[in-house]
Amino acid sequence: MSSERPVHPRFAEDMWFQEASGGPARYRDRTDKPVRYFTVVDKQSGAVLGYVWGGDEDDAAAYVPKQAAGPVGANESMSWISRLREAKARGIRPSRAVAEFLAGPEPGGRGRPLPGSLTDAPDSAAVKAIAQEA
Repeated sequence: MSSERPVHPRFAEDMWFQEASGGPARYRDRTDKPVRYFTVVDKQSGAVLGYVWGGDEDDAAAYVPKQAAGPVGANESMSWISRLREAKARGIRPSRAVAEFLAGPEPGGRGRPLPGSLTDAPDSAAVKAIAQEA
């Protein structure tokens, strides 16, 4: 006689994930169309934490943490993601959100936009590649 307990059939069933609709308004998080981006730096040290980019053609925008910034850069994501969601909820285009972030008051969190850092990239993957550089 086996000492193993039988497994209830319900626990052997495959689980299916189905995303529920709703939630906060969001821009797409990638695009193969041109984007504009700026550098986010630490308010204290000036170290690069990441990049905020936006592209109107695909209604896409996101924050990409600088890999070399480690956990500090990754943690800064929440501040910028919140700001991007607020901008999307107001119905503004990604390029306008990027411009507002650059011109607006200093945000909460550790990071702030680096003045004069706004530049173009061919797509969101290019910004991600820059964030991976040492």
